[in-house]
Amino acid sequence: MSPTSQKKGRKLDITNDVVKFLKDLQAKQCKQVTLTILALRQDATPHDCALLSGYHPYRRVEIGEYRVIYLLDAETVYLAPVGKRNDDEVYRWLKR
Repeated sequence: MSPTSQKKGRKLDITNDVVKFLKDLQAKQCKQVTLTILALRQDATPHDCALLSGYHPYRRVEIGEYRVIYLLDAETVYLAPVGKRNDDEVYRWLKR
């Protein structure tokens, strides 16, 4: 497949808070979360994503004990906070 015929991915809109969160993770978890975020460029609705109940149109993807919350349109994936599954801070951010 030539480079020009490859499917073009979406852009990623990553906040400074997400970058800081990733920097604070241990190497293994950082790699797992980062690879999942990058994969959203090619497939923004993977089989394990879900619409957030009560927070439409936000979606989430689970990576072990971590959650990536995001919005998307035809061209861009907008990352909201990334956090631990049992940490309510991610969901408090959505209520703002």
